[in-house]
Amino acid sequence: MSLQLLIIVGLIATALCFDFINGFHDAANSIATVVSTRVLSPLQAVVWAAFFNFVAAFTFGTAVAKTIGKGMIDISSVTFAVIFGGLVGAIVWDLITWYFGLPTSSSHALIGGYAGAAVAKAGLGVIIPAGWTKTLIYIILAPLMGLVLGLVIEVSIYWIFRRASPLRVDNTFRRLQLFSAAAYSLGHGTNDAQKTMGIIAGVLFTAGYLKVFTIPMWVILAAHSAIALGTLTGGWRIIHTMGSKITKLQPVGGFAAETAGAITLFIASSLGVPVSTTHTITGAIVGVGATKRLSAVRWGVAGRIVWAWILTIPMAALIGAITFYIARLCGAS
Repeated sequence: MSLQLLIIVGLIATALCFDFINGFHDAANSIATVVSTRVLSPLQAVVWAAFFNFVAAFTFGTAVAKTIGKGMIDISSVTFAVIFGGLVGAIVWDLITWYFGLPTSSSHALIGGYAGAAVAKAGLGVIIPAGWTKTLIYIILAPLMGLVLGLVIEVSIYWIFRRASPLRVDNTFRRLQLFSAAAYSLGHGTNDAQKTMGIIAGVLFTAGYLKVFTIPMWVILAAHSAIALGTLTGGWRIIHTMGSKITKLQPVGGFAAETAGAITLFIASSLGVPVSTTHTITGAIVGVGATKRLSAVRWGVAGRIVWAWILTIPMAALIGAITFYIARLCGAS
């Protein structure tokens, strides 16, 4: 086996490792609400979420993957060392935030690490403004959409069921939450797995195995398998933060938050925008909590999460750049 082929295999393995950690880190996004409302046990919830993470391979296409792979960084400037630096930046930041139980964005960690390594190699000119503009807009828009939709759905449910007994409402939404959790996991899988697909396709394009930037079917299946396996392992520290520290959820609130998050992710994936599933579901949970009273939301916890969001792209970029310089010192191009 040639050295180049070994490097390619190693980078693909590293990308799939990131995808696994993404599923592990973001399992909370898919299952925190359904676990905190006790509709499913943690084990049942991760199996449910992992299944729909994988099924997402056959739903929304590869628009997000193409944005990540060639729409944010000038692909002619991408080398193996840049890709490696980007992946390490994302993985290291994900593990740091997982350790502290902070639900930050694996998506923004990836684009931050990738950009940091690329800029370290070729300067700021490597950035494609159009791809970054829509992504940065959605950093603010996605949680706001989740918040507003969560609030509207929750209020609408209370109005529709205003004459129903609390027990009937609770029983109804315990069943419906299975569907909303499935929808959210479908949205999570389709948006997040595509980011790894874009990186793997970038490796293949850089190596000359792809003449035109496309996403092969084996890459799609591998990425969805990796994120599903990661979700199966769960990220229990973050699940605790998402499911109980931000606000206390009932099945009605869990349904509203998951439905709001799923709608937001379906829209973003259709538009090819790599959004943060973490930001989206957190915004939806806050919106649901705020329908009771503003004090129902633990704003101190929410504030620490927001600070982690703000730091994600620059910190992952810094780690990505440092990794690129180390790789170049070791002789990588």
